[in-house]
Amino acid sequence: MKIKLAITDDHPLVINGLKAMLAPYPHIDIVYDSLAATSLMEALPLAQPDVLLLDIQMPDIDGLELCRQVRKNHPDIKIIALTNFMESHYIKQMLRNGASGYLLKNTDQDTLVAAIEQVYQGEQFLDANIKQQLLHEMLTGQKSSGYDIPLTRREKEILQLIAEELSNQQIADKLFISLRTVETHRLNLTQKLAVKNTAGLVKEAMRRGLVD
Repeated sequence: MKIKLAITDDHPLVINGLKAMLAPYPHIDIVYDSLAATSLMEALPLAQPDVLLLDIQMPDIDGLELCRQVRKNHPDIKIIALTNFMESHYIKQMLRNGASGYLLKNTDQDTLVAAIEQVYQGEQFLDANIKQQLLHEMLTGQKSSGYDIPLTRREKEILQLIAEELSNQQIADKLFISLRTVETHRLNLTQKLAVKNTAGLVKEAMRRGLVD
């Protein structure tokens, strides 16, 4: 068994750490690593990994959306989310978008290897802490707090301007960024706050105290 692995994370230290952890396992071949989503999408047809370790918080395309795009364009690639986010919203959304596994970045070497091997074989793998959390929510009906969903500084700026009823183009002009960037941030915000449209986004942001 030879597993071709790709890694995408915006922190070089994380990538180097993963390489060091996996170095003793000759059956896991790291064929590609990337610090950004766009470069990953360009490289996938050539690299053709079996498994992709994917961070959720990426600088250009949100990991939730990137997961969906990879699965749509490369359905044979198995994806494992590797993140610090324990919120059930992220877990469920990643699984809905096609991920086969979900790990926390403090995972140990044996768990990481087991996850890669299992998703490669077509199974799902969830971190033990994640399983416990989901089970607790299912049995008690108590969801993990949604108020600690992390937003980037730019996402907070754009969310405030959306609440002030500025259009995408007006936001782009005000922040000196491209219209495409605003649209991407807006999509990320709707996914993070689990809403479907602008009205829902503003309502949920106000409920959480994220906008004035």
